[in-house]
Amino acid sequence: MVLNDISFTLDPGEALGVLGPNGAGKTTMLNLISGDLPVSSGQILFQGGDITHTPAERRCHLGIGRTAQIPRPFAKMTVFENVLVAATYGRGKGERDSYALCRDILRQTALFEKRDVLGGSLRILDRKRLELARALATEPTLLLLDEIAGGLTDHEVVELLEVIAGIRARGITIIWIEHIVHALLSSVDRILAINFGTKLAEGLPRQVIESPEFQEIYFGVESVRLEGSR
Repeated sequence: MVLNDISFTLDPGEALGVLGPNGAGKTTMLNLISGDLPVSSGQILFQGGDITHTPAERRCHLGIGRTAQIPRPFAKMTVFENVLVAATYGRGKGERDSYALCRDILRQTALFEKRDVLGGSLRILDRKRLELARALATEPTLLLLDEIAGGLTDHEVVELLEVIAGIRARGITIIWIEHIVHALLSSVDRILAINFGTKLAEGLPRQVIESPEFQEIYFGVESVRLEGSR
């Protein structure tokens, strides 16, 4: 069993951060919500409807978008074409009907000037931006982010947080898995901490992060002692 009785709700426009050590079940939880993995028991409710057994592509059409932990753009397509594919298939609309949306999203994710660059030639920050842009092109009301800031420098994380702040300003609900704790602290309303597939804590970001239970499983007992001795 990877997840055991994980239960939570989100209000429209709310951002939930998810923390936990490697192997805690964080990405599995996103895969269950997006439909990439089947649920063995329990329910997933979205906008008042039961989507527990709804196929992944249908969930995308309903408004659930996601990013992958490792961006894999279509290497031989341009940035614009990458986003256009997501808009066309994720929304189920024609290409020409999606042009304006794609241009808007590329501006929002700071990729408009690179719209004609091949996806395979992008540096890591721009690959992360493109991953976000492709998810946004499906016009989600719920956006699932899987370690979108992973592998970035501190300066690059700040740039990415500006883009995510713009996404939040549009009222999109977010569930965000991340190991970079300070990124979540400045960006989410609540944090859910899990360990070994069970809920460890849930609440306001600093309350969860400063709790002894979270400190022990995430940073280790020795880290807590060293911090307290300063």
